[in-house]
Amino acid sequence: MGVKLEIFRMIIYLTFPVAMFWVSNQAEWFEDHVIQRKRELWPPEKLQEIEEFKERIRKRREEKLLRDARQNS
Repeated sequence: MGVKLEIFRMIIYLTFPVAMFWVSNQAEWFEDHVIQRKRELWPPEKLQEIEEFKERIRKRREEKLLRDARQNS
């Protein structure tokens, strides 16, 4: 039973990554499922809000770094 089990495990170990690679490289499937789901979860309005938030955080971090540099000089 040990050899048969090892052969089965090796088939699974080799088949799963190859199957995932094949599925993820199917352009139609990717467009239909992944891109559409991403658009449902993150509509363009929401993405714009996230970008604005990132920009505000970036500006605050730069201002803090400038203030700290001026105080240390």
